[in-house]
Amino acid sequence: MRITEAKFAGSCTRASSKPSRKLPEFAFIGRSNVGKSSLINMLCGNSKLAKTSSTPGKTKLINHFIINDSWYLVDLPGYGFAKISKEAREELRRMINDYILGSEEMVVLFVLVDSRHDIQKIDLEFISGLGENGIPFAIIFTKGDKLGPNALKAQIERDKEILSQYWEELPPMFVSSAETGAGKEEILEYIHNYI
Repeated sequence: MRITEAKFAGSCTRASSKPSRKLPEFAFIGRSNVGKSSLINMLCGNSKLAKTSSTPGKTKLINHFIINDSWYLVDLPGYGFAKISKEAREELRRMINDYILGSEEMVVLFVLVDSRHDIQKIDLEFISGLGENGIPFAIIFTKGDKLGPNALKAQIERDKEILSQYWEELPPMFVSSAETGAGKEEILEYIHNYI
């Protein structure tokens, strides 16, 4: 699948106030500064679609982008903020949960994990919550160009071992790079299979 058109369709703080047009939704989430906005822009071939920033936590709302006039790409706020108040963190957590549990149109949630490090406790806790609630998800390892091929392969294998302690069957996994475009075809093909 090729993305030929990607347009901002609206922001909301609750699933009940998302765009009214009912289309399949594919949502993206990850720890703050995992490279989510860069990945979204790479998938859509538009460097200005999602706001990128070197400061973690740029996304504070649930942002819908309508793709090829047939599905929504949903940009969710990150989790695991270090630099915001407890109240603000709790509000973001509520917003994320409300969307994930309340959007009937969400087909798959892509959880982004930094490929350079062992999968973190906060990622495991978030993923476990998805499992408990029966939320379909896939994992995208971001920044795949930052390690050499052998180191990257070893790191992914290590993450799979960590995940295998919690999951009998591992979710679909992709390795991406916003810099090189790696993973773009595989991720879009995966989405295409659901549309």
